[in-house]
Amino acid sequence: MKQTSSSLATPQDTSVLRSTLLKLTATQKILCTVVVAVVVIVWYDLLNRMVAFGDKIDYSGLQVLGGEGIAFLQRYNPFFWWALVALCTLIIAYLLFGFVQSSRQRVQAKIVGAETFQSLVAQLSEPARDVLRWAWQDRSQPVTVGVLQRTAEELRSGRAGKILLSRLQAQLLDQPATAAASPRHAAETSALREQAPQQPSPGQQAQSPT
Repeated sequence: MKQTSSSLATPQDTSVLRSTLLKLTATQKILCTVVVAVVVIVWYDLLNRMVAFGDKIDYSGLQVLGGEGIAFLQRYNPFFWWALVALCTLIIAYLLFGFVQSSRQRVQAKIVGAETFQSLVAQLSEPARDVLRWAWQDRSQPVTVGVLQRTAEELRSGRAGKILLSRLQAQLLDQPATAAASPRHAAETSALREQAPQQPSPGQQAQSPT
């Protein structure tokens, strides 16, 4: 087990967490990348075919619309197909975003195995362990990938130092009030004595002229 006297986590803690998370989420990231890449390639081919199909449409057979109606359709035909392409693109992007988010949520709920967790903890410093304890709020449930991800984020944001400061403040708050007030009381008494007027002694009063 790695020990450190520093109150802050080390760069190695972040590196170890990143490496562990990469192993636990590699499958999900590869799957999402492949699905998004395939959908983008297929959709790019389809939208080119859709635009080409729209350019080849001839509205001259729609005599019922009249000359002005046919001219209107021919003039704005490309805009119609590009608007359709844009709408379909937004729908596909929304579906892909939902797929990636749901995949991410599933991997965040994935339980970390005992062997993987033991290997991780053995390489963390004590401040990093404190951050992991802080992130693992529900001890009735096993540690998940989401807990490790939050630990990594909090390590980067300086959570270890905040935990140390909160402990120090708790110790100061738990000290007896008399222990904290004694130095201040002594200082206040000394200040009052200095400010009080000096009274003559009985001998001085007897020697003073009447």
